Amino acid sequence: TGAAPAAYVTFGDVCKGGAPMLSERAQWVRRHQERVLPLAHVIGCGWGRKRVRGRDTGREGLVVFVRKKLPPSELKSTDCVPARLAGVETDVLEVGDGVLLGAVGHESGERQSREPGVDRTARLRPAPPGVSIGHVHVTAGTFGAVVRDAATGEPYILSNNHVLANQTDGRDGRARPGDPVLQPGPFDDGTPERDVIGHLARFVPMRPAVTLPQCGTARAAEAVLNRLLRLAWPRYELRLFRRAEEDNVVDAALVKPVQDDMITDRIVGLGRVRGVAEAEVGMRVGKSGRTSGVTWGRVLALGATMNVGLGGGVIARFADQVVTSPLAEPGDSGSLVVDERRRAVGLLFAGSARASLCNRIQAVCEALGVRF
Repeated sequence: TGAAPAAYVTFGDVCKGGAPMLSERAQWVRRHQERVLPLAHVIGCGWGRKRVRGRDTGREGLVVFVRKKLPPSELKSTDCVPARLAGVETDVLEVGDGVLLGAVGHESGERQSREPGVDRTARLRPAPPGVSIGHVHVTAGTFGAVVRDAATGEPYILSNNHVLANQTDGRDGRARPGDPVLQPGPFDDGTPERDVIGHLARFVPMRPAVTLPQCGTARAAEAVLNRLLRLAWPRYELRLFRRAEEDNVVDAALVKPVQDDMITDRIVGLGRVRGVAEAEVGMRVGKSGRTSGVTWGRVLALGATMNVGLGGGVIARFADQVVTSPLAEPGDSGSLVVDERRRAVGLLFAGSARASLCNRIQAVCEALGVRF
């Protein structure tokens, strides 16, 4: 059921495109984000519109996303978001903690279908986007779309790295090109003996914000520092961490189907994709996902830098993200996000009860070397 894995994985093997260019909004956000990201409760920021008592004022500026919105009287003065930054207004929006929306450990990831006659967790051939799929060692996410290799025109299944490639960084052995991918995913009773729809072809590595250092110099320095520390505080231990050199931009991967006729490009409840478009603040967008079916919302911010929980207390930082009102539940990761004209604008991968996070679809296509 599985193709032979590559002997050694390099970035060139797993990611056929190049590093995606950041959008203009993301470049502006990056220039000013360090003024607000270190503040208490802040998990991200992006370019959006100011809201007053929940109503959109139409005035654009920097939106700061926080776990919990507190009155200034309950914050240190150094943790208050300035009313203006770099000549624009700011706004503070409570969104909770953003996490990957896989089905693991979440009651809301239970099997369900909200559209009569559609069982999104069943084995379907040909399989359409909007249904359950997953790497053999994950739970389940969503088959996002059918895309084409930009050079050869070959069809591929598009979803997230954490759905199709087990959240790998390309070096940790969590997944390798050639691994079997199941439809439905393992959480929905998919098995390698019966339900292999394709094999992992390529992915963009996912990098945590910090990792334990592997080099001998760092480990030796840590040992010396701990010997000194124990002289004063014998019950304490110091750990060194290595910060990621770059932010993540996409959580994306591709699967080559076993046979091309095992998939169809008609998204359940939405139909065929009609091209690609840039998201805009206030744009109405929707998705078709394994857990919550077809849902619609609005774009809240563009070019956002956001901290996302990967599980087990591990955090990754993502740049140039599209933030929307809540569209998804656990298990909807990998859903394609479209505008009202059914043009692709994003790839959903994370969120909370108050907001959803999507990769810009242009960045996904550039990184993986594909087109619609």
